[in-house]
Amino acid sequence: MKKILIIFIFLSCSQKKSNIHIVEKEDFQILLNKEVQLIDVRTPNEYGNGFIANAENINFKSKDFLSQISKLDKSKPVLLYCSAGGRSAKASKIFDSLGFKEIYDLKGGYLSW
Repeated sequence: MKKILIIFIFLSCSQKKSNIHIVEKEDFQILLNKEVQLIDVRTPNEYGNGFIANAENINFKSKDFLSQISKLDKSKPVLLYCSAGGRSAKASKIFDSLGFKEIYDLKGGYLSW
């Protein structure tokens, strides 16, 4: 499954311009004032220890991560974050491969918040 997903992401990313934007905390805060989908891709335990207001927790490590994000509106901007930026960077590529139009990844993750 992982090999198929990696190949799918590679092929998707190599055929079109990326819709991923890595943004600083200040720009992320401005984006929160718009109608967006704010997604925390950390584990439920991490989320339970603190999160950005109104964030939906969709665990990147969960087996049903793809099915959960597939339910989101691809035409609405998606703001992503994790702890430090690693998982959200990987998640951003998946969102992009699925056809999401605007993807914003918080540089430095929740630790920078």
